[in-house]
Formats: sequence, C-alpha cells, structure tokens
Amino acid sequence: MCAGRVGRVGSVPAPELLDPAASAWTISAEPLADVLADLDPDDLLLALPVPAGGLPTTGNGAKALALVGLDAAQVSATHEPKSDAGALTAIPLAPGERPARKVLLVGVAEGSPADLRAAGAALGRAGKGHAALVTTVGAGGTRAGQSALAEGLALGGYSSPRWLGEGAKPSPSPAAEVALVGSYDEPSVRHAVVRARASMLARNLAVVPSNTKNPAWMAAQARTLAGRSGLDVRVWGERELRAEGFGGLLAVGGASATPPRLVQLDYVPEGATARTPLVVLVGKGITFDTGGLDIKPVDGMLAMKTDMSGSGIVLAVLAACRQLAVPVKVTGLLALAENAVGAAAYRPGDVVTQYGGRTVEIGNTDAEGRIVMADALAYADLHLEPTVLLDIATLTGAARVALGRSMAPVYATDDALRRALVSAGEATGELLWPMPLVEDYRASLDSDVADISHIAGTGGGGGSISAALFLREFVGARRWAHLDIAGVGRSDVDRGLLTKGGTGFGARLLLTWLEEMS
Repeated sequence: MCAGRVGRVGSVPAPELLDPAASAWTISAEPLADVLADLDPDDLLLALPVPAGGLPTTGNGAKALALVGLDAAQVSATHEPKSDAGALTAIPLAPGERPARKVLLVGVAEGSPADLRAAGAALGRAGKGHAALVTTVGAGGTRAGQSALAEGLALGGYSSPRWLGEGAKPSPSPAAEVALVGSYDEPSVRHAVVRARASMLARNLAVVPSNTKNPAWMAAQARTLAGRSGLDVRVWGERELRAEGFGGLLAVGGASATPPRLVQLDYVPEGATARTPLVVLVGKGITFDTGGLDIKPVDGMLAMKTDMSGSGIVLAVLAACRQLAVPVKVTGLLALAENAVGAAAYRPGDVVTQYGGRTVEIGNTDAEGRIVMADALAYADLHLEPTVLLDIATLTGAARVALGRSMAPVYATDDALRRALVSAGEATGELLWPMPLVEDYRASLDSDVADISHIAGTGGGGGSISAALFLREFVGARRWAHLDIAGVGRSDVDRGLLTKGGTGFGARLLLTWLEEMS
C-alpha cells in the first residue's frame, strides 16, 4: 500500500477494505494426532484450554500435550499456566522434532461464552503471522460458547488497515489456517465468523481517513458491496435530495466540498412474500465532523473520521444478510454528510425543514447526527412501511458519560423489541442497557420559532435521552429502537477483541437479532 500525494492519501484497494483478511477455517472430528500429521509443523501453533482449577494432568488435554512430547504434570509445575479467561502461556518447541512449533495454553476460566470469547481473542492475536493454529478449545461445549470462541478468534486476528509508504512493514495477517478439532457445531461456528467479518468491515470503513472518505466515497463502497451481496441499491445525490425535500442532509452537508448522499440498500430473502416482515436500519454517516460553526476543540475533533460508524455498521450488516440467510426483509439507509465549516454552513438559530415537512430549530451545529438521521427516519416511516425501524449512531457524549465504553444505551417504543435487542447483545458480548424515554423531558425540545428544537435547553441534563426523544418525533407510530454507540463505537486501546479506532459495535448483535426474527 503506497502513500499518495500530500492532501489525499492513496486509497487502499477495495478488496482489502471490503474483504478483510481472514483465516481459512476447518472443523475436524478426526483424532488430533491425525490432524497434526496432515499439517506442516514448522509454523504450527497448538492451543489447549486451561479451565478453572488449573491444567488437567489427565484426560484429553494431557494426551494432547503428550503428542508433542510434553508431560502435563511437568508443564503445570514448570509454567504454572493461569486459568483466567484469555491468559496465555506459550511453550516453544524445538523445530523439526515435534508436530507443532509452539504450544499455547489459554485460560478459559469457567468456560462461559464470555470466557471463551476472551480466550479466542487471545489466541487470534497470538496466531497473527503464523501458518496454522490448531485448537481443541470449546470442543464439546455449547453452541453459544463455540460461537463466542469463533468470534474471539476472528476478531483477535484482525488488524486495522494502514496507509504506508513503500518498504514499510505491513500489519500481520491472521493465522492462515484455523483448525478446530473435536465436536463443534459447524453452522454456529460459520455464522459466528460471518458476523465477526461484518464487524471487521465496519471497522475498516471507520478508520479510512476523511481526505479519502466522504459521502460520495461511502456511496461508492455501498454500490460495490451491493453488487457482491445481491442487494438492490439506490443513491440520492444533491439534486435528488433537494428535489425531494431532504432538508436535514442538505443543511448539515452544505459547507462541504462533497455534497451529502442518502443510500438505500435492500435485502430480500429467498421465498419472501408480502407478509414477510421488513426491518429498516438507519445509520448515521457523518464522514467527518468538525462540529460546524459550533466547532469542536482539537482533541474532540481528532477521532471524527469514525463519526460515520453507524452507517458503516448498517452497510456491513446488509452485506452479510444473504450469507446468513436472514429470514426477514432488511433495508439499510445510510445518511451521509460531512459537517464542515464554510460560508454555506448551517448556523445556530437556523430553521431547517426536514423530510416530511417538520421544521427544526438548530441549537448547536455539533449535534448534526440527529438532523441527518431525522430525514432518513421520516423517509422510512412515510414510504417504506417497516415492521420495525431501528437506528444506530455515535450520537451523544452523554451516552459515554452515562455508561462508559463497555455498553450502549438502547431506547425503544416496544418492550419486546427492547428485550430482543438486549438478548442479542448478551449473546454476542455487545451489551446494551435499557434507557427510558422520559416523557417529562420532551418539553425541553419545544421551540418558539419551529415545530421542535433539535437540542434540549441548557442545564437540563439527560442529553442522550433528549436526543432519543428528538429522533422519536420522526418515526410515526412504528416499533422503533435507537442505539447510541458514542461510548462503545470507538476504542483507544488495542487489546482483546478491540483495535484502536472504530469498533464495529452493533454489527454482530444486529445480525444475531435479525437471524432470530421470522
């Protein structure tokens, strides 16, 4: 990957961004000795579990160690491998003499899905740059546990794309082959890997620098993925947005050198009828957020290339639907704009007419996400007739303050919908916390000059709640949910499942939720 001229980075070729590097996965019920005999030992990692209570000195684990010439009791006494979930003990072996080059003893604690996901992430990281990773971790366990292990292995092996000059060392690739040996539920593992790759795709899109990534670029990626994934696609350019009255997108994107876009992607499962439910997903797609005239401070602006994470997640989810045979119709709406500073920027105090005719008084140009999403939500309500309408966005700092970086608030107008999303979050480790739509707070959005103000009055607090209440104004009577991923959508650390930058939080939980619908 080569750097381009000053002012614009050289683009990473689309296959590298839209088809993240991944291992070749195999599942074998053959004896471990036979699997090892069929693989080149020169760069092979053998990973074995360490459960709570320590490394067993008898049983399958001890027999696996014996295959590579190690005594389980001696290994336990010498290396004292820890059983904490994700704890890793590496034992190198002499080259050319054993059927593996290194043994990895990974802690699985109590063997819960969360424990196995952490163990998988540790193994995925350890496998980077190696030819093969063979493991019995999770064998014979639950489908939930095996899915979690596969998610961890896949995401642990992921590295963010980088824009490098010639001769620079690229990021390591995941293990070329991952072999699961023992009793595994193959559909669960395969689906887990597809969901993990959707998270990787969303992460790839999020970290693209904004001198490459703009609304037109995002729309082009959507077209490419639609062609690969059997989706119908429609893109509104500036002229169409103006003609059809998408005033929110036009206001937010008015100062950018690249006008806004609205992208619609449609997935229809095999055998769908008029009675098949339709889920519409709306993603915030601010390709860079300066804050507009209410400009952000330097530290607050630095990570704003990831402010389109919601749209990247929706795009990744739609791209995976056919592989997972999602049983319901799914439409994705990407509300794409760049919130820039310039003579054509929208201003505090402006009144914007959203799609559908509702007028909004602008209180702060740095609360732009809800403005572009209101257009998309209103369009979905008025024209698409969704059974369920859901939006996902890096929306408010208040969500991060309230819940930190480990879980996201979920707001919903329907209790069953809220419970289903929370359950999907628990199954994938993408945790949601139910938050209230406090009716008493709605008055804080009243405006003296428009139908509604887009931010609450000063001093009221509850910023994530008031943002959700604003969005609710544009969904009609639909069953609706809102995920505010401002806290969990970005990571400042590179460990476990996470890399620095966008996290793709929500892709796996949304796919799990969609798979379980009918």
